[in-house]
Amino acid sequence: MSDVIEVPVPLAGHSYRVVVGSGLLPCAGARIRAVSQASRCALVTDSIVGPLYAEMVRRSLEESGFDVVIITVPSGESSKSLTQVAFVCDAMIEAGLDRSALLVALGGGVVGDLAGFIAAIYYRGIPFVQIPTTIVAQVDSSIGGKTGVNAAGGKNLLGAFHQPVLVLADVSTLSTLPEREFNEGFAEVIKHAAIRDRAMLDQFDDLTSLVARNVAIKAAIVTEDEFETKGVRALLNFGHTIGHGIEAAAGYGRFLHGEAISLGLVAACRLSVQKAGLPPADADLLISMLARYRLPLVLPSYISTDNILQALRKDKKFHAGAVRFVLLRALGEAFVSSEITEKDIVNAIEGLR
Repeated sequence: MSDVIEVPVPLAGHSYRVVVGSGLLPCAGARIRAVSQASRCALVTDSIVGPLYAEMVRRSLEESGFDVVIITVPSGESSKSLTQVAFVCDAMIEAGLDRSALLVALGGGVVGDLAGFIAAIYYRGIPFVQIPTTIVAQVDSSIGGKTGVNAAGGKNLLGAFHQPVLVLADVSTLSTLPEREFNEGFAEVIKHAAIRDRAMLDQFDDLTSLVARNVAIKAAIVTEDEFETKGVRALLNFGHTIGHGIEAAAGYGRFLHGEAISLGLVAACRLSVQKAGLPPADADLLISMLARYRLPLVLPSYISTDNILQALRKDKKFHAGAVRFVLLRALGEAFVSSEITEKDIVNAIEGLR
């Protein structure tokens, strides 16, 4: 096992650690046993990640004294649904798991969001562990306790805040990602650099260090504003207002999450130049970084602006009918603006064509 970096998430009353390194899965059981006295656990994974890693994690858990039930959902965004919530819960009930059980989420952001939500509601809440296997999940979605599933009307509209007791980010799992899935994760990395850490844009070489640096950014913001009541955590939505609208309007699954966010970042950069004084060279730098990872910069013609706007109006980032839009004054200096109008958003969307 290579060097391991541990990043604390020091929340009041429920602090936990994010452990980042290569080769963590074979010893996952021992690390999980250190934070859980449960005798039984559900290992929730998907149809792609499960065949690769579930048996390895199961053996490690059993060696540490856990009785393990593996539950597999279909891979993809369609599994972030109440249908799969019911399926997993029914499987856990049938296996006799009760409030003393532990849930372990093994997979990307879909599995983590789904399993975390189930942990929040099963027997009114049980502990869970995140083992993220994609860049998006390792640098972003596995940290901070936002869990949930999609509704017909929008993304992540059904959910709960439920923090994990441990996050194990094994960067060796990233080697099995297809190129498209590997690249999409860098949209979130570039977002973090944009809002908090300009220097990171020059330091993308070592994956362990890069993931840990992103985790530290996310952890600091979550610690300052766990429940998104102070406006700080909202900064993580840079690029996500229009990005989520595009993802929903395209139909979940047409774009990977990071691909839709890439388009949202392009629009947010251009709005930042127009409305917040972001130097054009800074916007160009961010857009060039997205292009380096072959992320989309142009909106396909089949996605209408009207459909994107309809999705936006149902988004959680609308507050009392007004949009809270994250802009940049400079790289590393983000803020939430209430001055962006629907016309501004329409122009930004049209500017992607």
